[in-house]
Amino acid sequence: MFSVFKNHKDDIRNAALGFATTALALIAFQPSAEARASSSTEASNKAAVQKGFDAWSAGTGSPYELLADDARWTIEGNSVVSKTYPTKEDFMREVIRPFNARMRSPLKPMIRSLYADRDTVVVFFDARGIARDGQPYANTYAWFLDMRAGRIVRASAFFDAIAFNDLWARVAPAQAN
Repeated sequence: MFSVFKNHKDDIRNAALGFATTALALIAFQPSAEARASSSTEASNKAAVQKGFDAWSAGTGSPYELLADDARWTIEGNSVVSKTYPTKEDFMREVIRPFNARMRSPLKPMIRSLYADRDTVVVFFDARGIARDGQPYANTYAWFLDMRAGRIVRASAFFDAIAFNDLWARVAPAQAN
């Protein structure tokens, strides 16, 4: 009789251990409130960047509209425009407007990959357009965008500096009207 009781006791202990293990596994796989919020933020940021690129491709806007006024944009590497621009206006005035003034047809982006991790969105894309001299311009870019409240607050941009520098030196910007 004692052995039956001992076996029953072992069965109860094994069942309890199995239940505890299952409960811990279920708890471990439940996303925390922080993880759910992070996932929501990632999805929102990724959607905002995708929308900006879609507008850019359609010629109806651009991801630059997501820049906060005090956004810091860094062009990495050794291009003629590589440095950190401390505000949106500095970046737009010194890089984007002069670049666009060198183009006959606007640059059209095509996203290869778009990732989000917490407040950072990484977009890897190709862009093509026709310069004012009739020559094509094509480049591949990787942007690392830090976002807060749906706005880009800091960016690091990587691209082929040789292709960029060639366009910058070869094509004079159109004069503003």
